[in-house]
Amino acid sequence: MEENNLENEYINEENKEEVENTYIEPQVQDEEKEKKKKLRKNKGEKEEFSLKKEIFSWIKIFIIAVVIAFVVNNCIIMNANVPSGSMMNTILKGDRMIGLRTAYWFTDPERGDIAIFENPDYNENGSLAEDKYYVKRVIGLPGDKVVIKNAKIYINDSEKPLNESYLPEEWLYVNGEDEVLEYKVPKDCYFMLGDNRNNSNDARFWTNTFVKRDKILAKAEFKYWSNKKIDLEMFDKVTY
Repeated sequence: MEENNLENEYINEENKEEVENTYIEPQVQDEEKEKKKKLRKNKGEKEEFSLKKEIFSWIKIFIIAVVIAFVVNNCIIMNANVPSGSMMNTILKGDRMIGLRTAYWFTDPERGDIAIFENPDYNENGSLAEDKYYVKRVIGLPGDKVVIKNAKIYINDSEKPLNESYLPEEWLYVNGEDEVLEYKVPKDCYFMLGDNRNNSNDARFWTNTFVKRDKILAKAEFKYWSNKKIDLEMFDKVTY
């Protein structure tokens, strides 16, 4: 009898454990589900945060790139498109070139330099926006006496004219043959001519003959586009 009681107790204990287990398992499953749910939620939040971070990073890079491009183009270089043939054959119509704005920060323009500057007659006689900037060659320096006679240029009463090997053809138009042209360059000013003397709107024709020093923006260094194709060519330094 006592043995039966022991057996019953043992069976009851087993049944009790089974009952407890049947109630524990759903609870464990719910906890596991809750954990997985939280993990998925955290993962989703991390992915969303990561995407936002990535977008913000690209926006920041874009803004920095725009600022750098603005600073470079407005403070260091000048990217110019040449709309006329006044500097042929050195620079052709439609050429694209780069000017260095820093070239004249610590030094002054030299004779023979190709300079980019603001048109001294701009805003006069209804100038167009495309006429605001010119590119010409520096011929006369501050204080110089420039004489044009028989298609030759003489500086400061020199008997020897400038050797202008860059001229594309014989200089026939407004060349000082019929009447000698004489100019006295004022202080802080420069006398500019185009290489294509027969077809160049330059100091010979301007109302304001000379270009002030502070209107010279950059020194033309090289062209990278010519004849509708990439064509990298440095501008030669000219010595007279």
